[in-house]
Amino acid sequence: MPNEKVLEAKKQQVAELVEALNGATTGVLVDYRGLNVEEDTKLRNDLRAAGVKYFVVKNTLLRLAANQVGLEELDSILHGPTALAISEDPIAPAKILFDFAKGNEKVEIKTGFMDGKIMSMDELTALAKTPSKETLIASIMGSLNAPVSNLVRLLDTIAQGGEEIADLIAKKNNEAVAEEAKAEVVEEAPAAVAEEAKEEVAEEPAQTEETPADAE
Repeated sequence: MPNEKVLEAKKQQVAELVEALNGATTGVLVDYRGLNVEEDTKLRNDLRAAGVKYFVVKNTLLRLAANQVGLEELDSILHGPTALAISEDPIAPAKILFDFAKGNEKVEIKTGFMDGKIMSMDELTALAKTPSKETLIASIMGSLNAPVSNLVRLLDTIAQGGEEIADLIAKKNNEAVAEEAKAEVVEEAPAAVAEEAKEEVAEEPAQTEETPADAE
């Protein structure tokens, strides 16, 4: 029988797995057997660069952890070598692993989960085809209009500490007041010119037509 120290170590590993599973938005399980050192290193680097945690786990320990977080359906999947990729990013694990598997038949996607629910292979495939978060943000930002771009620059200025928020608000208020005053001047100008012209006409002496007698 395993001694107390071994049992304590396994309990610790299960606790760490439970914490990892609870903190993940999505996770993908893969069979990695057959990968050589170079291939495994590349996969790990790709996942690490995207902020995805990737580790090889023992099926018995992962089964215990999965049962504690409501992922009992993983039981039937947990056979053979298993590696787990988890992330707070909902897309990254599936996208990277599916892209890697396209060029390497040694990687087999077993299953995946999102927000505590097991996903079908069709759902995983669809998730892998979803544009990355960065691509989505770039697309959204590209479709926004100029005022929003100005807001982004304003927020960037605040983030860089170039000006205090209070100063920026005061500046914006002053600019708004100046624009309003300018608009009022433009609107009042035509009326003022017309009124002035009317007064000039009223001040001019009336001229009468000369009669023939006056002309003589």
